[in-house]
Amino acid sequence: MIYSDIRPARFLERPNRFIAHCRMDGELITAHVKNTGRCKELLVPGAQVYLAFSQNENRRTPCDLVAVQKGNRLINLDSQAPNQVFEEALRSGRILLPGQEGPFSLVSREKVYRGSRFDFLVEAQDKEKKPFQAFIEVKGVTLEDEGVVLFPDAPTERGIKHLRELMQAKEEGYGAFVAFVVQMNDVRYFMPNAKRHEAFAQALQAAEAAGVGVLAYDCRVTPGSMDIEKPVAVKLTVC
Repeated sequence: MIYSDIRPARFLERPNRFIAHCRMDGELITAHVKNTGRCKELLVPGAQVYLAFSQNENRRTPCDLVAVQKGNRLINLDSQAPNQVFEEALRSGRILLPGQEGPFSLVSREKVYRGSRFDFLVEAQDKEKKPFQAFIEVKGVTLEDEGVVLFPDAPTERGIKHLRELMQAKEEGYGAFVAFVVQMNDVRYFMPNAKRHEAFAQALQAAEAAGVGVLAYDCRVTPGSMDIEKPVAVKLTVC
């Protein structure tokens, strides 16, 4: 996934969750923040950020804030990017599900199941050459602490609902997976953020125990791009 017209700036403030005030070459710029999460650990005054400028003159803001520097680590903040790079990796064969043999015969976006809309429905063959279908829900991860990446950064009842319905899909014979796309690289492992939302951490443990696959991948991030890189270890211990 590649952005066009990326320019560096300094973050000043975030008056609401949708916009950020930044300074670029001495000029005050108002940018759209492509992430409604808190991001308080990342968007601190003076932080180096990267803005993707648009050619659309009808926009209310001229650009999107898409990445931020945290120490030596560059983190993508675009909440739409995880689904895009995950789809690219699925279609290119760089991601195979546990037990899968051969390429996907179908990768379909935004599929409705019961009361949820899962990010992907995929079809493939297992190692016995039998066809199977699987639902996949993708979650972007931007919270990091000493190399450990965590989700969520705020309570998410919607996330719990997705996990419960993935469990139902599994009971009905579908494959069911939740994939955490870590929007940075060089991390130690992923774990649920029990301190921010213990109920989600417990729901993730229950889902894994019920046969829902829990996957995590880090990403190669530059100011103007993001791409799936490699699997990340998952630890589900609730602290």
